[in-house]
Amino acid sequence: MSTELTAMTAAQLATSLQSGEISAREVTQAHLDRIASVDPQLNAYLHVDAEGALATAAAVDERRARKEELPPLAGVPIALKDVVVTKGIPTTAASKILEGWIPPYDATVVERIQAAGMPILGKTNLDEFAMGASTEYSAFGPTRNPWDPERTPGGSGGGSAAAVAAFTAPLAIGTDTGGSIRQPAAFTGSVGVKPTYGSISRYGVIALASSLDHVGPAARTVVDAAMLHETVGGHDPRDATSLPGPAQGLLAAAEAGDVSGMRIGVISELRSDAYDEGVRRSFTAALELLRDAGAEIVEVSCPNFTYALAAYYLILPAEASSNLARYDGLRFGLRVEPEEGPVTAERVMAATRGAGFGPEVKRRIILGTYALSAGSYDAYYGNAMRARTLIQQDFAAAFAKADVLLSPTTPSTAFALGERVADPMSMYITDIATIPANLAGIPAMSLPSGLSDGLPVGLQVLAPQREDARMYRVGGVLERALDEQRGHTLLSEAPSLLVGTEDKR
Repeated sequence: MSTELTAMTAAQLATSLQSGEISAREVTQAHLDRIASVDPQLNAYLHVDAEGALATAAAVDERRARKEELPPLAGVPIALKDVVVTKGIPTTAASKILEGWIPPYDATVVERIQAAGMPILGKTNLDEFAMGASTEYSAFGPTRNPWDPERTPGGSGGGSAAAVAAFTAPLAIGTDTGGSIRQPAAFTGSVGVKPTYGSISRYGVIALASSLDHVGPAARTVVDAAMLHETVGGHDPRDATSLPGPAQGLLAAAEAGDVSGMRIGVISELRSDAYDEGVRRSFTAALELLRDAGAEIVEVSCPNFTYALAAYYLILPAEASSNLARYDGLRFGLRVEPEEGPVTAERVMAATRGAGFGPEVKRRIILGTYALSAGSYDAYYGNAMRARTLIQQDFAAAFAKADVLLSPTTPSTAFALGERVADPMSMYITDIATIPANLAGIPAMSLPSGLSDGLPVGLQVLAPQREDARMYRVGGVLERALDEQRGHTLLSEAPSLLVGTEDKR
C-alpha cells in the first residue's frame, strides 16, 4: 500500500482522500517511509519534518471525519525548496552562513499551503542561495538524479525536482531565477512551472535577484502543477511586486484538451546545432503531435536572445550583491570573529562572509559589486538592462505571430556530477533557453518530451504575461498526447532507484 500511495499523482491522491478511500496520515507516512528508503542515496532533503507533517495530516483527517468542507489538496503532502522561510523549521538556503537558522515567521506560500491542509514533508536541497545549475554548490552536498545517481538533477532546485521524480513527494515548491525550476524538471522527467512574475508571492522567500526571482510548482503532471499553482498563487499585499487578483482557471485549462487553431511558435534561435541531437529529435517529434492535434506551427525569430546570457549574468550578480549584503555576521546566522587583531564590525563581516559563503556565491558577489561600481555601472549593468528591454520586445513581436512559443528546455540531458564545476561558463550555458523568460517576466513551463540515451528531455512552453492558463492548456494537451503515444508516463521508464513503483504508475 505504501508504494501504491507514493506512486499516485497529487490529483489522484486528492480524489482518493476526498472519497475517504485513504487517510491523510496514511499518505504522509508512506512518503516519509519513501524518503527514509531512497533519500540517503539522493540527498534531495536537507530537513525532514515528520512530526509536523503527521500532525497536519491528523488534523485533516479529523476535519474530514467531521464532514468539514476542505480545500482540494487537503492531505496531499508537499516539499519546499530551502529558500522558503518556514516558522520553526530550519531554513538555510543550503549555505553555511544560515546553518541552523530557525525563522520566526512563515512565507506567504507556506501560509497558503498550511491553509490548504497540505502536510509539509521537509525542505529540499539547492545550490547555495540558488546560485548554480546542478545542485552541486550546496554547502551540504550535491543532490543526485533519480534516473542516474552519477548525474546531476539540475539546479538550483535539484532537490525539489529529485524529490518529485523519486516519488518522495507528489508536489514541491521551487524558485526560478534563470531556469531553476524548469531545468531540473527537464533533467528529472518532471514538470516545472515558472509563472508570470508577481503571480505567486515572494514574501518570505530568500532573495537572490529580486527582479528575476519567481516562485513556482514542481510536479509529476501538468494538472498537478496547475492545482498547486492555484493553491499558492494570487495577490499578496506584503509583496510590492504582487499582481492583483487570484490565480484561477489554470486547472480548467490544463484539463481542456484542445489546441485546434492555436498558433505554436518555434523560436529559431533556441533550436540550433548547439542542442544535442537527441534533444532536437524529441522536440521535433513533440511538434508533430501538436500539429496532429490541430495546431499551426510557425517559425519566429528573437534575434536579441543572443544577448540574454550575458545580460542575465550582469543583472543577477548585481542584484545578488545587494541582496546578500545582509549576511554580515552581526544580525543573524553565522558569526565568525577574526583570529587575530581587534574585533570590529568590518573584520567580523569579512571573516563571516569568507567562511560562510561558498565559491560560486563569492564569484557572483564580486562580479555584481564590480558591475555596480561607479566606473562600470553604465558600461555593464546599464547595457544589460537595455539588452533586457530588447529581449522583452522580441517576445512581444513573437507573440504577435503566435499564441505560445516552444523550445527545448535545455541544450542537453543531465550531465555527470563534477563534469562542469571547474568550468563556470559551461554551467551557465545550461540555462540559455530558460533565461529569456525570466528577463521578460513571462510564464514558462517545462514538461518531459521523451528520452535521449535513456535520460529525460524537457520541452518548454512559453506564453505572454498573465496568460498562464494558455501555457497550461498547451502543456496539458501535449502531455496527454505524449503519454498516449508511449502508452505510459515517462517516469515509469526510470531505472533501478524507482523499482517498486513502476507497476503502479
